[in-house]
Formats: sequence, C-alpha cells, structure tokens
Amino acid sequence: MEHASQAQDTEGASMDTIEEPDSPPADTRPLPLAGIRVLDVTQVMAGPFCTMLLADLGADVIKIEPPETGDQTRGAMGFKLKGNDSMGFLNLNRNKRSLTLNLKNPAGKATFLKLVEKADIVVENYRPGVVKKLDIDYETLSAINPRLVYASISGFGQSGPWADRPGFDLMAQAMSGVMSVTGHPGGPPVKAGVPVADIGCALFATYAILAAYIGCKSTGRGQFIDASLFEAAMAFSIWDISEYWGTGRVPEPLGTANRMSAPYQAVKAADGYFVMGATNQKLWRLLCQELGREDLLDDPRYTDIPSRLANRDILITELEKTFITRSRDEWVKRLLDIGIPAGHMHTYPQAFESEHGRHRQMRLEIDHPVEGKVPNIGFPVKLTGTPQQIRMHPPLLGEHTDEVLVELGLEPESLEELRAQGAFSL
Repeated sequence: MEHASQAQDTEGASMDTIEEPDSPPADTRPLPLAGIRVLDVTQVMAGPFCTMLLADLGADVIKIEPPETGDQTRGAMGFKLKGNDSMGFLNLNRNKRSLTLNLKNPAGKATFLKLVEKADIVVENYRPGVVKKLDIDYETLSAINPRLVYASISGFGQSGPWADRPGFDLMAQAMSGVMSVTGHPGGPPVKAGVPVADIGCALFATYAILAAYIGCKSTGRGQFIDASLFEAAMAFSIWDISEYWGTGRVPEPLGTANRMSAPYQAVKAADGYFVMGATNQKLWRLLCQELGREDLLDDPRYTDIPSRLANRDILITELEKTFITRSRDEWVKRLLDIGIPAGHMHTYPQAFESEHGRHRQMRLEIDHPVEGKVPNIGFPVKLTGTPQQIRMHPPLLGEHTDEVLVELGLEPESLEELRAQGAFSL
C-alpha cells in the first residue's frame, strides 16, 4: 500500500560535501522508497538501524514510542550533548517522525490499529510473545491489512528452545560461536569490537522486508519476517564453519590472521603495526623480492599456501625481522606500489577524518533543534541517480504526534479526546 509522499523537513543537513567528479548528476526521481509507510515499534539498535536504512531510502518511517520515556537509547544509553537524547539515539533515528502512543491503553491501541490500516510495513523488536499479549501480532494486524509486511526482530527468533530468552548482541556473539574465533589463541573470550549481531540482523531484516514488499506488489499479500541476532551472527560464520564441515577441525581464534592464507595479518614495523596480505603465489613472490628475502622462496616451509599456513608463526617472525627496520608508512607505500594489499591500523577518528573517509562523506552533520549541529554517520552505500538524503533530524519525543494523526484524518477535537483518554500518556 503506497501513500503520497509527506512534505519533508529540509532543515539544514550540512554534509561537508566533497564533489566526486566522476559521479553522474542525480536526477529528479523521488527516493526509491518514497511513498512507503513504515510503523517502527522498535528500540535500541537492531530495529532502529533497520528502519533508519528504510528511512534513508525515502520511506515515511513513523517511530512509535512509549510516552514520557520513548526509545530506551534516548536517555539510558550513550553519551549526551545538551538535551535528553544520547548520541547513539541521534545516530540511529534520522529521517523518522516520532509519535507517542500507549499501546496498553485502549484508545492508544485503537489509534495504532488505525495507522496499521494505511501502513505498508511494521517492524517490532519486543521479546517473543509480547505483541500477542498486546494484540498487535502479525495475525491480528494482517487481518486488518492483508498487504502488511511485518518484521519481528529478537535475540533468538520466534520459535525454538531459546526463543523466550532476552537477547543482546553479546549473547548472540557468544552463543553463535562468533566469540570462539575472536581474539588471540589461548586468550580469554573476546567479543567483536562492534555489535556485529545487532547490525547484521538489521541488514538481513532490511533486505527481507524489501523482498517481501516487492513480492506483495505481485501477490497482494504481505508476510511475516522472523529475524534474530543469533542467526545473523551465525550467518557471518560462513567461512569458518565451512572449514569445520570440510575438515572436522573446530575453528579457533587467530588474532588478525586468516584461516585460508598466510601471510595475511597485522605485522610489526619500526613504529607500530600495519596490515598486509600476500594471498597467492604471485603476491608471495613479489613480497619476498620487495623485502630482499628471496631466501624464503626456496625454503620448503613456505613453498605454497598450505605450508605457509602450517608454519605461520615462524614465517611472521622471519618477515618481521625485515619489517621492523622501516616505518609503517614506508612499508604500506612500498607494498601498495607493487600491488600487494596493505593498510594502516586506524582509530575511528583517524578513519573518519582521513582523506578517503572525508571524500566518501562518512561523517555528516545534522542541524538539530536542541543539540545544534550533530555529527552523524554517513551513507555506507551511494546511489547515484537517487542519492540518500538527510531530510529530517532525529525526532524529539512525540514531535510529530499531532501531524501524523491529522494525516490519518483525525480532527483537533478528536486528538484532545484521545489525550483525555490516555492514548498519549502512561
């Protein structure tokens, strides 16, 4: 079900634009998801990131929040600037409108069901079973709107022995096996430095939502999508689990090294570490020649990839005897000049403020009515014909409640009646 695009808030999204001369000019087509309405009943990370991806592509995302507190990440998680909203919230909720509803209140729930009638997509991330108790589960809502695409995001999915468990990214990383291959051999458990289960689940949910929406265009029927952090994390194991299925060897952590090739890891130079990879025989020969270590080419311990893998530790020790004689900058340049992949170990500030990070516009700024100029993560994929835009600042709690409900056809008197009935309060 598509709707006319809403008027967009164009309030000053400064993007520190760096022109890309080879990019074709954007045309005047609307954004790809313009006219699609999404009801976002999610909090924290995986759900809000999923719906922000849809919003960045033009969907009209209505963030339905609990009255008074709103999304947990507004106040309870992350660094704050001047107002009540954390930087985490401000980076996960741009291009959305906020409506507060008490879904436990009869008037609030009735209002939500009215919104469902004209929605295309619902995304929620309650613990399994909660939406059934609230009577906002897929079966209930699809009876109202058969074309509805309904995505549930949870820790472990909607069925199975672990379905009722609360699930955070940490639990998904641990229980999926991801943590078993993260860190250094013999060391304590280490989680990935970024929330791979949360972000991965958001990505998988987003593509499933779009696939279901496209399918609905031809069938006239929506469907239910069951996405979990656990399975998203397991999907990232495709390389490691393939080795186990093929050999029976349980994968172990390797630090920065690779299971399938060596040398391919961080190595030590005179002033710190950098990363490099000589993943085939051609690159291996080039590496030895550039280092002046042709003797390694004749060493039977390093003849081919299997032998280099078997002798990885002593190989890296040999290579670092040469690498520690010069700086990281020099080695990275020399290796890149001969076609061997290499790079610096950046901190986040170094990555975002690098010449390339700035050129790719991965740090944007949003004009926020309370916070002023707020740094925001850039768009990780660039569309040339219909480029993503920051059309709206991350919303204040309930900022668009009246606006959305007026669009629904409610008169001002009806809004006041709903307020009196507790639809918008606890």
